Amino acid sequence: MIEQPSWLAALLAHLGQSSIFAITLTIATYIAGTWLFRKLKHPIWCPPVLMSATLTAGILALLSIDFVDYQRGAQWVSILLGPATVALGVPLYQQIHHIRALWLPILATVPLAATLACAYAVGLAWWMGGTPEVMLSLAPKSVTAPIAMGITEHIGGSLSLMMGGLLVTGVVATLFVSLLAPLFGIKDDRIIGFVLGVNGHAIGTVHAFSISPLAGAFSSLGMGLTGIFTALCLPFAVELLQ
Repeated sequence: MIEQPSWLAALLAHLGQSSIFAITLTIATYIAGTWLFRKLKHPIWCPPVLMSATLTAGILALLSIDFVDYQRGAQWVSILLGPATVALGVPLYQQIHHIRALWLPILATVPLAATLACAYAVGLAWWMGGTPEVMLSLAPKSVTAPIAMGITEHIGGSLSLMMGGLLVTGVVATLFVSLLAPLFGIKDDRIIGFVLGVNGHAIGTVHAFSISPLAGAFSSLGMGLTGIFTALCLPFAVELLQ
């Protein structure tokens, strides 16, 4: 392994602790991921956020910058996740007449869907010999990031592992919904959007808005209700099981 010159090592150490560098890198890789997504003709299996995360990880590894330092520098970007999620209330309000007509099926579906999304992740981790920390980290993997981060910190999971599970869940859920909906003859944007929101959180919601504003609104609703239900019930369930 080639030893880095002292000046280069000092520069990389400074960059790793710089908020400007972390934020610039995050924005630049997302722009690059979006550009690649368009060039590849919008592949469902590889959304811009996945390309961006891969590029970011590659650059950090290439520059030998510790992820903890990068995460600390990019925390201002993470803070914006909350307002961005709240802003999804705008399309919800615009489609409120559709939502009111289906309030009973929606309220009946969310508890079961959110519970299953948590249970199968924990069950698979347990079956494969995962540690309690792994199971706690994967439990909120179907919840949008701002809420999932709070839940994970409260129940004692790993934020890094949870974010990885969150990314994989969003990509896989979007892919499977896109493939299975036509197979089963499901063409209702309300159903497709709601399923994307419940299972694919923000990544699924972005895809839902590309389908139609109605699908996006129902996806926002599904994502929000799943987050609320999981935030209220998952910590309580963990306390009971410990």
